[in-house]
Amino acid sequence: MFLPYEISKREVITIENMENLKTAIIDIGSNTIRLVLYKYNNLEGLREFGNIKTVARLRKYLQANGEMSEEGIVLLADTLSSFKKIIDDYDVTDIKATATAAIRQATNNQTIIDRMEKETGILIDLLTEEEEAFFGFVAVAHSMDTKSAVTIDIGGGSTEITLFEDKKLQKTISFPFGTVSLKEMFVSGEAISKEEKEPLRQYVRQQFEKLEWIKQIGLPVIGIGGSARNAAQIHQQLIEYPISGVHQYEITREELTNLSSYLETFSFEQLKQLDGLSSDRADIIGIALEVFRELMVMVEAKTFQISKKGLREGLIYNQVLQNNNRAFDKYNVFEGYARRITFEYGRSEDERIFLRAITEQFYRECCRLNVCNYNEEQLKLLKRAAQVFAIGEYIEQDSSNRHTFYLLANQSIAGMNHVDRVKLALVASYKNKDYFRRFAAPFITWIPRDELKMLRDFGAMLKFIYALNVSKRNIVESVEFEEIDDVVQINVKAQHIPMAEIYQCERQKKHIERIVKKPVQIHFYKKGD
Repeated sequence: MFLPYEISKREVITIENMENLKTAIIDIGSNTIRLVLYKYNNLEGLREFGNIKTVARLRKYLQANGEMSEEGIVLLADTLSSFKKIIDDYDVTDIKATATAAIRQATNNQTIIDRMEKETGILIDLLTEEEEAFFGFVAVAHSMDTKSAVTIDIGGGSTEITLFEDKKLQKTISFPFGTVSLKEMFVSGEAISKEEKEPLRQYVRQQFEKLEWIKQIGLPVIGIGGSARNAAQIHQQLIEYPISGVHQYEITREELTNLSSYLETFSFEQLKQLDGLSSDRADIIGIALEVFRELMVMVEAKTFQISKKGLREGLIYNQVLQNNNRAFDKYNVFEGYARRITFEYGRSEDERIFLRAITEQFYRECCRLNVCNYNEEQLKLLKRAAQVFAIGEYIEQDSSNRHTFYLLANQSIAGMNHVDRVKLALVASYKNKDYFRRFAAPFITWIPRDELKMLRDFGAMLKFIYALNVSKRNIVESVEFEEIDDVVQINVKAQHIPMAEIYQCERQKKHIERIVKKPVQIHFYKKGD
């Protein structure tokens, strides 16, 4: 069993300057070959700045004798040579190329590796099945808030399954079949037919039956890789999903079954034109859906979650963590996102930390006066929203709330499912009750009415809290409430004369008066008074 970051048999690349790490990851799979360019620094975190894919289907070049044909080797060499030119253009010198099932299963894999190094200058690292599964787990653990789950990464020539509990890897296994090899075994035409699905299901079920450690454990199943992402994209198009992004998207087992049945109604040519489905996956998406569904049945999973992050992200996460074990926190995934997004939109780290701290003080004071009942999950949401409140002002001050809502609701947020992402966007974009109603309208079936009211109050609370730092000097030290003659007095201790904050808070105190249902007076005083 692999333990996190223990790759003892593998050389670890030490990056002396982690402030400006630029790395190229080349993922040589059985179906596709992909180049992804990353950069990392301690302030901004990890960012992807290039992503190029080619469909190679290397699996089909494996011959009867087990060797990969010369045609397949030449295709790989040509692809790597073109990738190398792109890498050179970006001045990236740290290259990590990994190969999985197609090369792993080729009996002449060492010859292939030697030729690629000689002909392209790229040294390929041939991953074992366990390593491939491990890096997929690393990506999921550091980008999702799901604490325990079964993951599945189905490629063209292999399928990796892991079990993790409380973000700790427990079991891994790799099966020597994937969408391309299953197509060769069970499909006679371009795409799988309704009649061909049952033999496929029986075969996959027999394979999964061997795994006692996943049977009826009732955990979510997390899908990694292109087939899982495509399944999510098709489903979103089908139901006219109101926001963008597939990371941490959830599909029920019934919805997955219905999606498979829906795709049966399309011809192969129609599938290639279907919105949400990559044309190069038109012939294998039906196969992947059946594998996902069989695993859900075996696990007794209620939901199928999608991870946009997989092997490639696991490789770069692991490399960064080997050099800085505090770079990512899998138990607080959102924190890394908050650092990156606030930096990107012009908010200093000091301001982000200030907003989070003063918000917690404010919330606890509200609870002390019985304005609200203390709830750990509510406080977590409020502190998260405080860090990204009004980030849309970086784009345009006058319509900051619209930009804030769009930015947060329509991008993948590490560590948050889609419902929580919308809640965050509603709170962090608050301007007034009217705008809140408009933004919330498409999601009234997602969030109960009483919770929407709470989110509106939280947004109003943050509107006032943001006014406490309108000069962005982080001069407020503490906030305390006291009730005097049925008036709530907010005592604000500051380091310097807070002229801008005094003016802005007087303008925004109406939001707090609506929450506490009493008149509010604000008293600013300097430290030492």
